[in-house]
Amino acid sequence: MSIKTLLLAVVVLSASAFTAVTVENYKASVEKSTITWKGYKVTGQHAGTVNLKSGDLEFNGDQLAGGSFAIDMTSITVTDLKGEYKGKLEGHLKSPDFFGVDKHPTATFVITRVIPKGTPGDYKVIGNMTIKNITKEIKFFANVKNVNGQKVAKADLVIDRSDYDVRYGSGSFFDNLGDKTIYDEFDISIEMVAGK
Repeated sequence: MSIKTLLLAVVVLSASAFTAVTVENYKASVEKSTITWKGYKVTGQHAGTVNLKSGDLEFNGDQLAGGSFAIDMTSITVTDLKGEYKGKLEGHLKSPDFFGVDKHPTATFVITRVIPKGTPGDYKVIGNMTIKNITKEIKFFANVKNVNGQKVAKADLVIDRSDYDVRYGSGSFFDNLGDKTIYDEFDISIEMVAGK
């Protein structure tokens, strides 16, 4: 067997050892997707919404394989207050005390690993969250269903704002805040509806 023939055989065998992986991409609908948030303090809590800016989900067959999303931080709203107090809290959340949306208008999340759980459609998701240009790895559970030809992904995330230099009222940075303490952890619930 000539060297040329041997090399050809190696190439053919190597190619046959790998099956083609077709990754399908589903683009998120910003109109159909929703994000809600909830923050906590010693004396109570506040809730609101924020808009999805963009997002996508990647699938290998029926299995979630990757994806990402971006949040429009300039769209933060408060839903548990009205009038003057609503406006003041929304303005404060957008200010440098909290998320500084003038300089940091977008927060992003990129999946780095997906681990299927026992039930079909349930996953442990690991990825990188970026807020105020600071990136930290976070982990959470997600569920993905097929609904009328679209992928509907739901997840509840717990974010520690102190990881992203969001310091206002945080006991991690300031002492003796008493009942003015705002807890570091806040919740985000996301429902992302994506289609081809």
